Amino acid sequence: MDNTGKLHRRDFMGLATGVIAAGVLPGCLSRSTREPGQEPMDARAFHAERRFAETRFGRIAYVERGSGPAALFLHGFPLNGFQWRGALERLSPHRRCVAPDFMGLGYTEVTEGQDVSAASQVDMLVTLLDGLSLQTVDLVANDSGGAVAQLLVTRHPERVRTLLLTNCDVESECPPPAVLPVIEMARAGKYVDAWLAPWLADKPLARSEIGIGGMTYSHPSQPTDEAIEVYFAPLVRSAQGRAWVHAYTLALEHNALAGIEPALQRCRVPARIVWGTGDTIFSPGSADYLDRTLGDSRGVRRVPGARLFFPEEYPDLIAEEARRLWGVGSR
Repeated sequence: MDNTGKLHRRDFMGLATGVIAAGVLPGCLSRSTREPGQEPMDARAFHAERRFAETRFGRIAYVERGSGPAALFLHGFPLNGFQWRGALERLSPHRRCVAPDFMGLGYTEVTEGQDVSAASQVDMLVTLLDGLSLQTVDLVANDSGGAVAQLLVTRHPERVRTLLLTNCDVESECPPPAVLPVIEMARAGKYVDAWLAPWLADKPLARSEIGIGGMTYSHPSQPTDEAIEVYFAPLVRSAQGRAWVHAYTLALEHNALAGIEPALQRCRVPARIVWGTGDTIFSPGSADYLDRTLGDSRGVRRVPGARLFFPEEYPDLIAEEARRLWGVGSR
């Protein structure tokens, strides 16, 4: 197991007042070593490749690239499948990569009255996989998508070949304290207007210490203008989008992972944990919890200084770990 030591966790209850500490990933970690032809899909290409699956849950938006055995990528909150564009670019030579948008986020169009809790997200994903004739997948997840991944692998272990988890919820932090002020804003119907709409209108603000960049990204240039537009436009610019992202946020209040530990211990799906040590949302000890709890953990790789959404910033690292877990070459 890689071990770079523990960092003191910051008190993020101050998010409610917008006082957030910024951070920069140490220079010892290369941001990219892309080969020619491996540039991440831009927004135009990603939008062009988006498809919709008609299900009882609604029209589920997803992007698919590659062929062969499937890999399913589960994004964080309040992002969407665009988070994984770099990983899809690098891993599509090895897998049929599928990146859906959760119900309540992104470009998925949810059926009226549909529950959007983590448990319902699992049911939606199983339906999506069935519709795509995918019996098994390699599962890659981040943030709240990691909670959904844990539910999926324990409830449907026959559908998951491998599990790659990055910084995410665990049973003792579901939700983490940092999210509680966000939930309260959503309960008051103010989350979109207080945070998402200003970030969409003022992209430097979104990258600032009091924006999503300062909260959850490792590098001050992130997220890009393009990414901000892709993530927040569908949530801000329609009444339905606003309502659904509030519903998704409120669903985070319930501990979806309560009592899951015995099932994780019984799980025999090969798993790997890749954890950013600069994350101020989830505790560094949660990586060790997953390592000792998952029945077939292949250890932890700690990424020095990396924050919550580092998988978007460092797709080469994600691709490297995925290929190793999957047992495939670098090309």
